[in-house]
Amino acid sequence: MTSHDVAFQGIAGLSRLLRARQISSVELTRAALDRLERLGPAYNALAELTPDLALAQARRADRLFRRGEVRSPLQGIPYGAKDLLATAGIPTRWGSPAHRAQVFAHDATVIRRLAAAGAVLAAKLALVEIAGGGGYQYADASDTGPGLNPWNRRRWAGGSSSGSGSAVAAGLVPYALGSETWGSIVTPAAYCGVTGLRPTWGLVSRHGAMELAWSMDKIGPMARSAEDCGWVLEAIAGGDPHDPTTAGIGFRFTPRPARRALRLGILPSDFSAAPRTAVVFEEAVRVLRRTGMRPARAPLPDHPYEAVARTILNAEIAAAHEAFIRSRGLAALVDTAQRRGLRATLALRASEVVRAEQRRLLIRRDVARLFERYDVLVSPTLLTEATTLRTNLRVSRRRRGGYAVLGALCGLPALSVPMGFGPQGLPLGLCFTGRPFDEATLLQLGMLFQRETDWHLRRPPAVRRVPTQRAALPV
Repeated sequence: MTSHDVAFQGIAGLSRLLRARQISSVELTRAALDRLERLGPAYNALAELTPDLALAQARRADRLFRRGEVRSPLQGIPYGAKDLLATAGIPTRWGSPAHRAQVFAHDATVIRRLAAAGAVLAAKLALVEIAGGGGYQYADASDTGPGLNPWNRRRWAGGSSSGSGSAVAAGLVPYALGSETWGSIVTPAAYCGVTGLRPTWGLVSRHGAMELAWSMDKIGPMARSAEDCGWVLEAIAGGDPHDPTTAGIGFRFTPRPARRALRLGILPSDFSAAPRTAVVFEEAVRVLRRTGMRPARAPLPDHPYEAVARTILNAEIAAAHEAFIRSRGLAALVDTAQRRGLRATLALRASEVVRAEQRRLLIRRDVARLFERYDVLVSPTLLTEATTLRTNLRVSRRRRGGYAVLGALCGLPALSVPMGFGPQGLPLGLCFTGRPFDEATLLQLGMLFQRETDWHLRRPPAVRRVPTQRAALPV
């Protein structure tokens, strides 16, 4: 097996190699650190390399292996974390020029839990500044530059967890932590051709994560496969006294594909501007039907989903970041539209927010009723391939489609898996949305789909040839 093959191994394969002592965690970690240092800047994916911590954790993992102790399948395997998760003594910059010197004295709960599972933190990964809460306009809205897609560096990796998506897709780390308020896990997962899991709101502690919107923020994995996402979720899920919004529910992962016939609700999509996506999606549904699943059209209740979500999001951003928005630091942000958007959150009227919260209750009620008829809702993650780096994202959001808003408003879990390629040869994603705290069904369905297809095994063809310096914005 070549070093390139090892770089694209999933968690289960790497765990077997480590337990069989065919490779050591130190060797695996040094290889990951080397790839991150050489290739991470070429995708603008790297926020901070963590070699001292990584090698210390790798040596500890190797000691446990020598004693025959295996705490989890993650033991000894390097990973990356989105740089809005606190790491003690290591910069946590939130992708923002205004926070370049920010260092916390504590670890986020998810970082602590992965350390307890024996995982190795190799890097902090890039993101859109302040997780893009102000409604950024262009892909370069980050202190590290635009997130570049390993399938085509003239295309966007997706926001706001751009570094996590591109690092996994390029084989820099086997998995990474991202966060999602409204699409920030499933979007880069779809664009970069990896698997991304958005957990139910309240399943994973946000303690130590930058707050964007307290009733919408979620932390989850991006990895090579649904199975890999399941192992990571098992390690990070559960209640936390430091985060009162956690539900106190853990997650036990059983790595087996779905065995019963699930009722799949196919959500409506307007494919008029995306005929190739329609073809790819229809084939994905045929694959699911051949395995015994029962797809049927699911009418989505009529509500102003995006307007309601935007109002609540803006109100919660204002509550979390008012001091920063009123400070001189705001002027340091890269994206002018983001600066204007953040300022505008302070002008919201209380009556607007109350009406949005009232409408949210109706939305949650009506969406919950869908799950009386369907076990899982199915749709393309997005209608389009990765956008160009010069695309006006505020305009293109209306064309991209997708149902990430159900995660924002209703806290529903979702799994995005690769389902094929669009007309430009870039990945497209298939999204499974489930009932609250029913990640097990989503993962089983994802494993079934990935047993029947090989889209998740495809590798970006240009990764070997990528230049090894920090990327400028291609013209």
